[in-house]
Amino acid sequence: MAETRRRLRSSTVVLGGMGMLAAALSACGSDPDRRCVDRDSYDYLNGYKVVSDQNCKSGSSGGSYGKGGKKKKSADGDWYYDADVSGGWADDGTFSRDEAVDRGGFGCSGGSGGG
Repeated sequence: MAETRRRLRSSTVVLGGMGMLAAALSACGSDPDRRCVDRDSYDYLNGYKVVSDQNCKSGSSGGSYGKGGKKKKSADGDWYYDADVSGGWADDGTFSRDEAVDRGGFGCSGGSGGG
């Protein structure tokens, strides 16, 4: 009886550990590093200009309305995933979140989405 109880406990520990490992890996792989970039700022040498995350939060691009109902010029912001970021520019990434998750593999990237 004691042997059955011991075997049950050890298999529970193994299964619980595997579940925690799977949850940790899926959490990292499903959230790729992203930067908000101005789609209109592409430069052949540098890539896309990184802009404030506020330009990407809303579903629409464009700008906001200022005094007198005139539209203020702002960045055509969009999320750019898994890019190499240097000096305020992002390059070699993708605008497709699904593609970034697919090519991300195991583990988490060290960066966070900031602008």
